[in-house]
Amino acid sequence: MTPPPGRLVRRLGLPDAIVIGLASMIGAGVFAVFAPAAQAAGSWLLAGLALALVVATCNATSTAQLAATYPTSGGTYVYGRTQLGPWWGFAAGWSFVIGKTASCAAMATTFAAYTVPGPWQRPVAAVAVLALTAVSWRGITRTAGLARVLVAVVLVALAVAVLGALLGGAEPPAGAGGGAAPGPQGVLQAAGLIFFAFAGYARVATLGEEVREPARTIPRAIVTTLALVAVLYAVVALTLLHVLGPAGLAASHAPLADAVAGGSASWAVPVVRVGAAAASLGALLALLAGVARTGLAMAREGDLPRGLAAVHPRFHVPHRAEAAVGACVAVAVLLVDLRELIGFSSTGVLLYYAVANLAALTQGPGQRRYPRALQVLGVVGCVVLVLTLPPASLLAGLAVLAAGLLARALVRRRRPPAPTLGP
Repeated sequence: MTPPPGRLVRRLGLPDAIVIGLASMIGAGVFAVFAPAAQAAGSWLLAGLALALVVATCNATSTAQLAATYPTSGGTYVYGRTQLGPWWGFAAGWSFVIGKTASCAAMATTFAAYTVPGPWQRPVAAVAVLALTAVSWRGITRTAGLARVLVAVVLVALAVAVLGALLGGAEPPAGAGGGAAPGPQGVLQAAGLIFFAFAGYARVATLGEEVREPARTIPRAIVTTLALVAVLYAVVALTLLHVLGPAGLAASHAPLADAVAGGSASWAVPVVRVGAAAASLGALLALLAGVARTGLAMAREGDLPRGLAAVHPRFHVPHRAEAAVGACVAVAVLLVDLRELIGFSSTGVLLYYAVANLAALTQGPGQRRYPRALQVLGVVGCVVLVLTLPPASLLAGLAVLAAGLLARALVRRRRPPAPTLGP
């Protein structure tokens, strides 16, 4: 059956949706984020991980509840717009676009860091972005197929890294013991940074127009993905703390590689590097698709240039939005540092999920799947974590959000709002 003009095709089943969610979450974060989190939380790293998981669970259940009601492209942009009003929807959509564009750049930069020498890293990262944008242009089933291969490679690499680190006989370096317990600020900042690695569980919600039986498939995919990744991250964090110690982990630039290299299983280091590269590419591929779909939804409503709402007549993808996102990410990797990208991304994504929780909180009994208390906890958690991020990242994120809101206000003053398209 041919879809209506301008609409996408429902081709993804539950396994594909879970794979895309896994590819979005098991990205560069699991290979890199535990080091800066350990700098903030020390031996209390697991407390930060647990707090990030609590906030992620609240966000995931809210997103699942909303996605079952609004199975269309755009995610919380659509949910916030429908449940709370156009300005809330725009704030969520714009936060997602800027935050996840930074995430895309972070993933591409991490891929290059694991594969080529320093002088070549930025150009190679840009080429990777453009290559995966071309893959994404070929259709969502191509995206899911490549994501399945990359997820398999990453899971094998992580299994080898954990076993190699635990069985390799490495000892924590001198001075890598527990140290003084951090204050609450350190644990909260660690949770905010680890959230960067968790964010992605709801990526399938932004693909809601391409999922079969969305009211059933999307909630199951989101919850399943989060549960699988939570177990994986806990195993990795425990392994790194056991092998490197809190101080050794905090000082590492490549924690899993260092954990393996310190013992007799140094042969596994190349496997870890291949896994990190594959994880970065998998997350980048899924993120590019998700950001483009949110851009498509915003363009349909006139919150982004309407030309970005075009859908390719053969491949049924938002090809102009994908090209625009790919171009922006390629420029970002050439100009911006990885550490700045991670903090900036967390700011945008936490604000996005704060709106998702607020939107879910307003849903009535007929649409409710989870207790309201989870949504209240989700809002509070997102706000607290975003306020504990590094000040430069927080201020930059808020400044770009404010610029987007101001631009929308100026555009709306010059022309009347366009008619709203249904989900």
